[in-house]
Order: sequence, then structure tokens, then C-alpha cells
Amino acid sequence: MQRIVVGNISIDVEKKDIKNLHLGVYPPNGRVRIAAPLRVNDDAIRLFAVSKLGWIKKQQRLFEGQEREAAREYISGESHYFNGRRYLLNILPTAGKHTVELRHKHIDLYIKKGTPIKNRAAVMAKFYREYLQNQITDLIAKWEKRMKVKVSGYGIKKMKTKWGTCNIEAKRIWVNLELAKKPQACLEYIVVHEMVHLLERHHNDIFIAYMDKFLPQWRMLKTELNKSPISHSDWEY
Repeated sequence: MQRIVVGNISIDVEKKDIKNLHLGVYPPNGRVRIAAPLRVNDDAIRLFAVSKLGWIKKQQRLFEGQEREAAREYISGESHYFNGRRYLLNILPTAGKHTVELRHKHIDLYIKKGTPIKNRAAVMAKFYREYLQNQITDLIAKWEKRMKVKVSGYGIKKMKTKWGTCNIEAKRIWVNLELAKKPQACLEYIVVHEMVHLLERHHNDIFIAYMDKFLPQWRMLKTELNKSPISHSDWEY
């Protein structure tokens, strides 16, 4: 990975075994990345970046205005997101097991009095994880049939730089826990994206053709995912 500066914009450049140049601008801070074929020299990459400066700046302005979540305190009245919708949190006392219940406009978090923030967060994370487990299991089964691939397993974890990843050799995908907060269609987009890597390793024209075939609306879903509120932590895809 190398870095160039064009028009006061820092751009990460990675040379890969691909056919064409690919440019991306990523949330939350508008990081710019170019993936370039091995045969393309540095001057050509710089000229390509210069030709795209207007588009890059437009995308960065969009991210600057994007809604962001503040650090969560897990107190009553606080906004929390689930499946693309905004809910108000209710903290309710319990002498028993810590649980989460979803209502029409509220998320009820039942916890013992004096439970610290990190423990409240852990209860919410468990709720999100269980939701994702059910959704991902069904999505993988659905898309294995359509793509004619086999996923050996999946995992859910907090990731600071990706919405999802795929271990191609192990045929295992990982999904970011934060996706429980996003619309279900965005979760499906990420699952499909990672499963397509079992057919094509690189983000090249072949990969894009597969995405167009299996999920024609993937670009719209990617935009929707990037428009939805960003967590207090930095996520990108």
C-alpha cells in the first residue's frame, strides 16, 4: 500500500492482479482508495485520480453531512437503532436475567439496578447477535442455492474497518455486529458480497458482474448502507 496526495486529498493506492482501476470513497471520513492493476504506473494512477477529483470531493461532502451516533450511555430516552429503525431505550429494573424486549417504538432493557454501562452494552450486543444469527443462517441457505457455492461457517464480530469479510480458503464469512442496526436488505447485500468472493476473489469486473447478476440493486443498497447513521466508532466498507 502506498499513498499519494492529489489536490490536497490523500489517496491510498493498492496494486493488485486486476484488469481495471477502481476508485472508492469510504465513510465516515471520506477516505479515498484506488485499486490499480499491477501493470499501471504511478503517473497513470495520478492522472486517473486528478480526473476524478470532482467526484471524490462530492462524495466526501456527502459523508460530512451524514448523521452520526454519539457514544451510547444506555439510559432511558436514548436513541438506538435496530433493523434500520430508530427506537427509544427504556431501562427497566429486574431481579432476574438481563433481557431485551422490542416494542413498537421502544427497546426495553431489563437490568439490575447499578449495572455498569459496559454490562448494559453487552446485553444489547447479545440481543443484536442473536438477531443476526437467525438472519444470516437463512440468508446463507438462500444464496448457497442460487450461487451454487457452499459456506463452511460464519461468525459475527465487531470490526472497525469492514462491514464483512470472507476467508476464501476456509469458505467462512464474517459479519460486523453493527449490521443489526442497519436495514435487513443491507445485511443481505453484505452477505451476498462476501459469498460472491467464493466465486471471485478480487473486486474486479468479474466480481461486479456476479453482483449485478445475483443482486441487481446492490449499488442502491450500498448507498443506503453508507447513508444510514454511523456508529460512534468508525466503520467503512
